[in-house]
Amino acid sequence: MDFPDPDTVEAALPDVSFPTFFDMSYDPPAPELDDVAAAARAAVGDLPLESLPAGATVAVGLGSRGITNIVEIATAVVGELADRGFDPVVVPAMGSHGGATAEGQRRTLATLGLTEDALGCSIDPRMDTQLVGESAIGGDVYLAETVLEADAVLVVNRIKAHTNFDGTFESGLCKMSTIGLGKQVGAKAIHEQALVKGYEPAIGGAFEVVREATTHLGGVAIVENFYDETAEVTGVPAGDLPEREGDLLERAYEHMPMLPYDELDVLVVDQIGKDISGAGMDTNVIGRYEVLNTDDPEFPDIKRILVRGLTEATHGNGQGIGLADLTTEAVIAELDLDQIYTNALTSGSLSKARLPVALPTDRHALTAAVSSIGPYDPETVRIAWIRDTGHLSAFRVSSALAREDVTHVSVTGESRLSFERGNPRSTLSSSRSLFSGLLPLYEEF
Repeated sequence: MDFPDPDTVEAALPDVSFPTFFDMSYDPPAPELDDVAAAARAAVGDLPLESLPAGATVAVGLGSRGITNIVEIATAVVGELADRGFDPVVVPAMGSHGGATAEGQRRTLATLGLTEDALGCSIDPRMDTQLVGESAIGGDVYLAETVLEADAVLVVNRIKAHTNFDGTFESGLCKMSTIGLGKQVGAKAIHEQALVKGYEPAIGGAFEVVREATTHLGGVAIVENFYDETAEVTGVPAGDLPEREGDLLERAYEHMPMLPYDELDVLVVDQIGKDISGAGMDTNVIGRYEVLNTDDPEFPDIKRILVRGLTEATHGNGQGIGLADLTTEAVIAELDLDQIYTNALTSGSLSKARLPVALPTDRHALTAAVSSIGPYDPETVRIAWIRDTGHLSAFRVSSALAREDVTHVSVTGESRLSFERGNPRSTLSSSRSLFSGLLPLYEEF
């Protein structure tokens, strides 16, 4: 793909000055669990294990990314099952992720620290599935053969807001049990129904089929706080789903990372990736779902979103880049379209795979962002600048936002952008930076 040369872009953009940026600290109260491993072991004990024979094989579904203490929790779950005389085997429960291949899913688990050596049990990443029934709303339900070959199954996942819909339950145990354990074929089938009937009916109907087709023990549910620390780990029997998941979702919403601003002119996001969110960026943070038959949230209302990079852990999977308005040619060059297209075609979220306007440099991209929102004034423009949508305790804002009195938000320093014409990166000087050592991209920009 040939992009316009820098001179062509330069001629089309106005010469603007950028605002002074301020380092901000956001410190809302948040609960934190003291002994995560002990809580995970106790959660296993809350599941209906008494009906299983000694030595029973238990498939443990894992694979959701971005869970802070997932290695500690997963290891405790596997260890507790083994200590109780069962034979745990980990099954990647991630739908089409990892390029919809067995080795890709094993590799994805490894990036999370979930290896056979770390877990102390085998991992069976086979992608083969079987048709196990039809949901009440119509639509085939598939399940991984590795699960059907086991004597029982449980899943381990975080309860959180979904990136495509609002519901009484969203992303968590039911979704992993159906879309995750359905592998690529099952995930696609449920997404197709969801686009017509809605995500909650599609997942809920599929879960009923999965529960009937297996000895489903339920799951170990994780709730994280604003800082992505573990706030709660609890065992939820399958018979209590999805109702109990809804209760946990309410608590997750209370502590969900969100920016403390309802309206922004520009949001600059340094990194997106599948390790941050299934959509690359948390759609609840940016206020954009871009899903058929689903309305976007009313707030936050953000006019322009600029994405500056991909996380290393996403390995080029930039699914969600289509939620941005602007990016750079360097980001486009990093994209692995094989992975992006696999995700987009499986989920039906084609808009998330679209390419935004890609400009030669960060300076060009930021200039295009501020000059395309209407009348621009560096003293009144509302810009927030974040590492990613999963880490919002420290960020930068333009001077207009820094002047606002926001609960639990305080100014900790001042930064100024300095660009050289023709230089693809800017320099950023700060009197006191919260991002030192945390956001290496800022050192480059």
